[in-house]
Amino acid sequence: MLGFVNSLMVRRYLTLVTGLFECLCFSGAVFGWASLVFILKTEGYFSSLCVSTTGVNATQVLDCSGQDEQFSLVFTIASFLFSFLMLPNSVLFDRFGTTVARLFGITLYTTGTLMMAFSTAALSNLMFPALALMASGGNMFLLTNLQLGILFGSHRSTVITLYNGSIGSSSALFLVIKLLHEAGIFFLPSFLFLSACSVLHLLRTFFLLPRGKIPHPLPDGYTCGITCSKSKTLSLEQITAEGNNQPTTEEVKDVPVDQEKSLRECLKSRLFWWHLLWLSVMLLRHYLYIGTLNPMLQRLTDGDPSLVSRYTDAFAITQLCGVLCAPWNGLIFDRNKGKPSAEGESEQEADLRASVLSLFLTALQCVLFSVCACIPSLPLQYFTFVLEVINRSFLFGGNAAFINVAFPLCHFAKLYGLVLALSSVFSLLQYACFALVNGPLHGDPLYVNIGVTLLTLLAFIHPLSVFLHCRSLASQRAISASSKCL
Repeated sequence: MLGFVNSLMVRRYLTLVTGLFECLCFSGAVFGWASLVFILKTEGYFSSLCVSTTGVNATQVLDCSGQDEQFSLVFTIASFLFSFLMLPNSVLFDRFGTTVARLFGITLYTTGTLMMAFSTAALSNLMFPALALMASGGNMFLLTNLQLGILFGSHRSTVITLYNGSIGSSSALFLVIKLLHEAGIFFLPSFLFLSACSVLHLLRTFFLLPRGKIPHPLPDGYTCGITCSKSKTLSLEQITAEGNNQPTTEEVKDVPVDQEKSLRECLKSRLFWWHLLWLSVMLLRHYLYIGTLNPMLQRLTDGDPSLVSRYTDAFAITQLCGVLCAPWNGLIFDRNKGKPSAEGESEQEADLRASVLSLFLTALQCVLFSVCACIPSLPLQYFTFVLEVINRSFLFGGNAAFINVAFPLCHFAKLYGLVLALSSVFSLLQYACFALVNGPLHGDPLYVNIGVTLLTLLAFIHPLSVFLHCRSLASQRAISASSKCL
């Protein structure tokens, strides 16, 4: 019996570690764009868009703003699809289960890496479908790994947080490829190796993960893979929502108003729309910064390749810390645990009140990060990199946690996917911003950065709205208690 338990735990931890490795190395590779675009420029991708112009003193200079604009469009499409496809991928996963969803994701990812491997400067346009397919496949890797938190009971929230935080850290994949490129190993072998890694994804799919979904409650002795026991399956709403360690329906049955809300009522609520605004403006700020990092470094270093390479590497290395920063926001959300609630206050309401500080700090971090990004100082960018990775970790973790506590659990996946999909549509403005810099502003991003910084101030509306909502609920409780006394 003891041997069986030990074998079971080894299998579960193997599933956990390999899942974390998968998310760290593959899921969010698209966010390592700054490292990849450095290689692409070196190899002459879209170089036909560079034109000779007359500069000061009638000297001939090479204007590559058209090339930068094309690279910005590639990243805009890929980052848009990474977030937008969260909703349809969630539906696919809930409908067909883990195996089908992962086979679909592996096919997309492998196709993308093969396109990258065989792309050349003459076939620069392959970058559009290649990066888009890698983003779409990486999204599915994340979704199918979220359910693993159920295997670890009270540690579910830690597992889910680690997986979400690892998305930002996986941008280091392109840093490794950049370093290999500088050592003389070019695109073809690097991306062929990534394509070959699909064998590892397939082995995890068939030997360590369920065909359907991990059931909840978890049966005794449950194992995944070929020997999965047959039991009740779990939808993505329960997988991810319970993974954040939030109260179950039974625990919050004293708040029937929230539990009885339909999806339509949730979509009509002010909390939903202010949260969408909160996420959208900050997501735009991050995507714009990542997508324009290379042109910004080119401008600040006067085109010095060694300096651009050094700062690009520093940015990618900083992203590795995302997985370490991710749990901090969860600690803020859980700070009310173990503290006595106000008389008549439900646990769900206490969690909602606890979210105010997290929402406020995330917005504050984003404003500070945006202000630093506005200042054209090269050494300051090191600090900007740190703020960016901390804020991005808070942003993605806080988004899932707030939706989980503010709305009924049965709508979690739909609302989570919908919020990311709508915010990704808003993030398409990053390409318009880049075109504005390259066009009317003649390459100076100062006014666009100031405008985006002012836009991020709108994020403070959301924590204020939640604070006022909680105060209104407290007032209603006080009035109700006074009426009972009378």
